[in-house]
Amino acid sequence: MFDELVSNLVKIKQKFSKTYSGNAHIQEIIPSDTSKEFPIDENHLKQLHIFAEKNPIYFNSYVENISEIQCVVYEGDINEYWLNSIKHGSSCQPFYPTWIMSAYLMASVAKKLGYSDLVDIGSGDGRIAFCGDILELNSHSIEIDDVLVELQNKICMETKHNFNPICSDALEFDYSKLNLKSPAFFIGGLPQMGGDILAAGIIEKINSIKNLRVNTGLVFTGTDTKRQLSGNLSDGGWRDLIEQHKLKVLETVSLPTVWTFDQMVETPYIFTNFK
Repeated sequence: MFDELVSNLVKIKQKFSKTYSGNAHIQEIIPSDTSKEFPIDENHLKQLHIFAEKNPIYFNSYVENISEIQCVVYEGDINEYWLNSIKHGSSCQPFYPTWIMSAYLMASVAKKLGYSDLVDIGSGDGRIAFCGDILELNSHSIEIDDVLVELQNKICMETKHNFNPICSDALEFDYSKLNLKSPAFFIGGLPQMGGDILAAGIIEKINSIKNLRVNTGLVFTGTDTKRQLSGNLSDGGWRDLIEQHKLKVLETVSLPTVWTFDQMVETPYIFTNFK
């Protein structure tokens, strides 16, 4: 059922990207209702819409039927936040969000794999951590940019979901303060854009906390676009780091993101743990 849900999201994204006639900086879709194509918890789906409605990066929404599925199209602009996000020297990637539906499906995979905590590194507007919270995971959101953290705090207040935004350099933060039991760390950043350095630093942090790595997973953002890759193309560009740190790939899920909107490929998210 989960694989079909992912497949259906990709299908309507591909259809929507071909027919979209607007000129918004970013755009994405969320099904209006649960259905056999999208058998999502009704309250969870409602919360995803609330996240978009309360998030100031979106300035417009309208209903559209896409491949016989009624959806809400959300249009937005992230230029202001993108400019702020690139001012930090240790930032691995400018703010470019995954889709809200994709964030929900990623958090769902983490829960399915048995993780009780979700730590989103380089969390942007906090959408992955938000989705973890509605799925009753113990969510934490680590973001270096203070403007984005201010945005997250506003979303927490408006949605009444506290996903614990923290303004900090992820490589300097003391993760022992979070009292993590079985966390999935989501690493925001492609390996070719410094994500590999960020991931290696997070792994070092995990190793420094007694017994934590036994129950810890790492989720990497990859790419299947060859022009963005150099070196080993396997596992979305993460194969070298995976082998170096003796990680095991559990699952790979390819989902729509803002940066693949006009592409025929989606963004692969690689779920791993320590062997």
